[in-house]
Amino acid sequence: MTEFAFDLIGFDLDGTLLETCGDLTAAVNHAIGTIGLAPFAEAEIRTYVGKGARVMLRRALAASGQEDPALLERLLPLLFDHYEAHVAVHSHPYPGLIDALEELRGAGVRLAVCTNKIERFTLPLIEKLNLAEYFCAVIGGDTTGLLKPDPAPLRAMVEKAGGGRCLFVGDSSNDTLAAAALGVPSVVVSFGYCDGPPAELGGTAVIDHFDELVPLVRNWNH
Repeated sequence: MTEFAFDLIGFDLDGTLLETCGDLTAAVNHAIGTIGLAPFAEAEIRTYVGKGARVMLRRALAASGQEDPALLERLLPLLFDHYEAHVAVHSHPYPGLIDALEELRGAGVRLAVCTNKIERFTLPLIEKLNLAEYFCAVIGGDTTGLLKPDPAPLRAMVEKAGGGRCLFVGDSSNDTLAAAALGVPSVVVSFGYCDGPPAELGGTAVIDHFDELVPLVRNWNH
C-alpha cells in the first residue's frame, strides 16, 4: 500500500511526457518538401498535432492548398521514414518530469504509457530518451488496433501494468474521454498540445508543471 491514492499512473506521450513537436515538424517539412511546398514553422505544426500522423500531415497539406487523398498516401511513408530516423533529435522530457517519475516510482506507484503514436516510433523514442526503465507497460496506437478516445488502449495499459487504482495524465480530449469511458480520473497538463482550454477538456484536475503532480496525487481529494 502506498501513500498515494493510486496504484498506477498512466501517461500520454506527445505533449504530456515529451515535447516532440520539433521532430514532428522536421518530418512534415521533409515530406512536403519533396513536392516543393514551403516548410511550416513549429508553432503552426503544433496546432496540427494530437490526432495522429495522418491527420497532422493532412492538415499541413490542406493549409498548403493540397487536399488530394492520393498525395497524402504518397507522402505519409516519407514522413514516417524521416521521423523514424530522427525520432529523438529535438524531443525531450518536459521540465520536472524525471523528478516526478523518480518520486512516484520510489513510493511504489507503477507507471505506464498509453499513446496514439504507433509502436514503431513510441518504443525507440522512449528508449533513446532513457525513459524505458520507468514504465511497466507501454501501449501504442497500433497495439490494440484502436485509438484513444476509445477506452480499449487505456484498458490494455491497465491490464498489462497489473491493474489497481489508476489515474491517467494527458493533454487532450482523447485522453480525458478515454479515461472517463474507463471510469478512471484524469489530469490535464496545460503545457501540452491541448485541443481546447485545459480546464474545459473534461479532466478531473489540471497541472501547469510536473512539479505539481506528486503533491496532487499525494493529497488527492477529487
